[in-house]
This record gives sequence, C-alpha cells and structure tokens, in this order.
Amino acid sequence: MSTKITLAQGLNRGLRKAMEADDKVLLMGEDVGKLGGVFRITDGLQKDFGEDRVIDSPLAESGIVGTAVGMAMRGYRPVVEIQFDGFVYPAYDQIVCQVAKLHFRSQGRVKMPMVIRIPFGGGIGAVEHHSESPEAQFAHTPGLKVVACSNPVDGYWMIQQAIAHDDPVIFLEPKRQYHAQKAELDDTLEPMPLFESRLVRPGSDATLLSYGPTVKTCLNAAEAAAGEGKSLEVIDLRTLSPLDMGPVYESVRRTGRAVVVHEAHVNLGLGAELAARITEECFYSLEAPVLRVGGFDTPYPASRLEEDWLPDLDRVLDAVDRSLEI
Repeated sequence: MSTKITLAQGLNRGLRKAMEADDKVLLMGEDVGKLGGVFRITDGLQKDFGEDRVIDSPLAESGIVGTAVGMAMRGYRPVVEIQFDGFVYPAYDQIVCQVAKLHFRSQGRVKMPMVIRIPFGGGIGAVEHHSESPEAQFAHTPGLKVVACSNPVDGYWMIQQAIAHDDPVIFLEPKRQYHAQKAELDDTLEPMPLFESRLVRPGSDATLLSYGPTVKTCLNAAEAAAGEGKSLEVIDLRTLSPLDMGPVYESVRRTGRAVVVHEAHVNLGLGAELAARITEECFYSLEAPVLRVGGFDTPYPASRLEEDWLPDLDRVLDAVDRSLEI
C-alpha cells in the first residue's frame, strides 16, 4: 500500500514493524514512552507494546547504553534513543570501549545487535548541546556501523534493517527533516541494502556528495544550478561506516569534479576521508581538487547565527563554481 509520510512517521512505522516482527526488540530512552519522544518518533509504541518493551529511562546516557549492552549480550535487540546529539558524550565511553569492541574481544562469540538512534544536525533554533554533528567520531571507531537516513522512505526501511543487523549501528536522523516534506512510501517494494550509497539526481558537470540533512541542500543547489545551465549529480551516501564508494567513484570518473557537503566541521570531517579516497582512486579522472563545504571550525553557534554557520545553497554553489573554474 502506498501512502505519504514524514520522516518522523517513517521511523515510527519502521520501529513498529520491527517490534511486531521480533519480540526481542525493545526501545529505551529518555521520554520515549508516555511522551513518545521529544520529536514524537516513538509516539504510541508504549501504549501498544507495554512498558516492558518501551522503557522510559533515567536521564543517564551512560546508564542507558550500558544497560543495553547487557541486554544485547542476553539475546535482546535494544534500540536506544539519545534524545539530542550533544547528549551522547556521557555514553561515549560505553559506545567506544564496550559496544564497539565486545564482538572482537570475544573472538566473535558475543554479538552486539543494538541500534543507537541519534537525532543530529542543526537548523531547529535549539540551545547549546542540541545541534551537534558527531558522526566522524563514531565512523572513526572500528566495530561500529554508522548510517544516516535523509528522507522518509529511507527512514522507514533503514531503521528496520539496522535493528535486524547483528553488529551495533549508530543510526543518525536529521532532526530538521523529521516533520518537513512528505514522501510516497510503498512498503510492498524491495528496499535497497542498508550499507549502500545511492545516486539521487543524475548530472554531468560535477558530483555533490552528501548525507543526512544536507542531501536536501544539495538537491536544491542542483536545481538552482540547472537554471544556470550547470548539470550537478547528487549522491546520498547513506552509509558512513562502511563507506560505499563504488557509486562515488563511478560518478566522479564521469564528471571529473567532486564537492563534499556536510554540516559537521570541515576539519577532519567525513569530507576529508572522502576526498582522500577519491584522489587515490580517481586521480587521473579529476579535473579539479575535491572541495569540501561544511560547518566552520567553531562550536555550534547560538540559534540566531546558525543560518550563517550552516552550509547553504549559496556556499555549495560557490564551491561548484570554484571547481568549474579550474
């Protein structure tokens, strides 16, 4: 059946499907039960599945993740919600030292099938610690899978695939897209695999690489560029660890130019790894250096300044122009 949904609705439906399919799936987090989560992603799930499977936890991220580790070791599939991206750091020790390493440390005998949901990125006018982009810190950690959905349909399928996966998955959700545009979901179709990039707009002059909240920014930039006679290809990376570089290499070898766009700081962000890999594999196809557009190397600013800090259409198009001028 086909229906139009927001990203928030897609995630909610995906969580519901996963819980219906496996009674070992349970949700934990601050206010995920009676309130339905601060963004209402888990709305109605505690009412339908009970307080034993949708658990309102104390305000203690380290305790939430640590408890989920024990549950995963006992055969459950916990889905942990970190209420805001900036709240994840108290749990960073648990994630990096326990979640990421237990499967390796036990020589494969202990699986760690858990999902850590993190609303990430800015653009919602929030206060400090509510608009971070910590993805590079987790993608840099061996033992963790890191994915980022960018649209309602991906949200619906990817959350189910992440829950079914036997390795721990950091699941990044662009919070400013939760209740934005709707998309058509046909749940009878076969979803694409979890750890694959996707070409979302074909083009010939340059390749825009992005994920999460800036995919929409890149699509808007490509639309604006088309009015100036420039053809920009847009790829939604979707998976940040492991990176699926096949579609990226194929695209860059055709266009000869690449611009990476993300909200996180440019310095040592995902764009640096992408630029390095593209340069290594596509050096003789490149007509210009790989350029990066991202947040400035400052802490995330007060809400009145965030629109100046975040990568926008103009900054993306400026990078494209610089690439095309070389």
